[in-house]
Amino acid sequence: MSTGQLTGTTARPGAQTPAPAGPAAAGPPRRRRSRTARRAWAFYAFTGPWVLGFLTLTAFPLGYALWLSFTNSDGLSPNTRFVGLDNYKEVFSDAETLHSLARTGVFTALTVPLTIVAGLFLAVLVNQPIRARGLFRTLLYLPAVVPPVGAALTFRMIFDRDSGAANGLLDLFGVNGIAWLADPYARWVLIVLTLWGVGNVMIISLAGLQDIPRELHEAARVDGASFWQSFTRITLPLLSPVIFFQVVTGIIAALQTFAPLLISLDPSPKGLAAVPESNNLFMIHVLDQYLVDSRYGYASALLWVLFLIIVAVTFLVFKLSKGAVFYSVEPERAKTKPRTIGGA
Repeated sequence: MSTGQLTGTTARPGAQTPAPAGPAAAGPPRRRRSRTARRAWAFYAFTGPWVLGFLTLTAFPLGYALWLSFTNSDGLSPNTRFVGLDNYKEVFSDAETLHSLARTGVFTALTVPLTIVAGLFLAVLVNQPIRARGLFRTLLYLPAVVPPVGAALTFRMIFDRDSGAANGLLDLFGVNGIAWLADPYARWVLIVLTLWGVGNVMIISLAGLQDIPRELHEAARVDGASFWQSFTRITLPLLSPVIFFQVVTGIIAALQTFAPLLISLDPSPKGLAAVPESNNLFMIHVLDQYLVDSRYGYASALLWVLFLIIVAVTFLVFKLSKGAVFYSVEPERAKTKPRTIGGA
């Protein structure tokens, strides 16, 4: 007697018998799970070093500095006491801190526009069809390759009061030596040092200029537009995203500069190295609180205040840029309402 007869069923010709449940049926899902596990392990293996570095070198120092800003820590004494918002209250009541912040604001307002204008001017020059154009680009970009410390120390030697090349050149014209690294000249030396490294801005502006289609300038020239009209009505609007990027990065860099510490050290009457008052910027004041006064808690509060100022200024620049920055490709907007899962 067959199995079909025992169970009361008859097998149809050509019908497939269902595969028995067992280890063979679970094979493909298991292979898929193993493949997913290998991909996950590969992902964690590649991103693990970065995550570990971010946690140990960025997240933890930031958290520790935030905790220090609420204490009276001096970096050495174990008797650290929680003082709450006292350090932050002192930031906005300390006259020296407010003066250094004001000087930093003036320095930023001067150097950022000058750097952008100088970089754009040089970019327009080296974008012209002239001989040895590549050589001029290289020479103008070379100062930006020099490390900031090396550039600052070089300027300090050039503008040294006794043996600097600047005063040596003035001696040829009968001009007595000038104390370039003291007030009131130290501020202008710092601005010249900032403009000396304008090669980075020039290269970015040059890349933006070369991305503008030549056909637009040729059409404007055929219509009788002058170079200035073509520059202001074609070049600048199409270059506005590049200029906006340079404004944001330039403000962030200028607010954090501490180059005066390297170029402005001038012997004081007491024999101590001191930064001139005009170059005593905010980061110099922070460094002074850390290294000289050993006020780690107050200095950490200063840095967090600077961070909030940078965030606020950047947000303001983004808000003011609406309507002034023109992108060649606008983001597409959905014409219809997107469907949701389960929707009609």
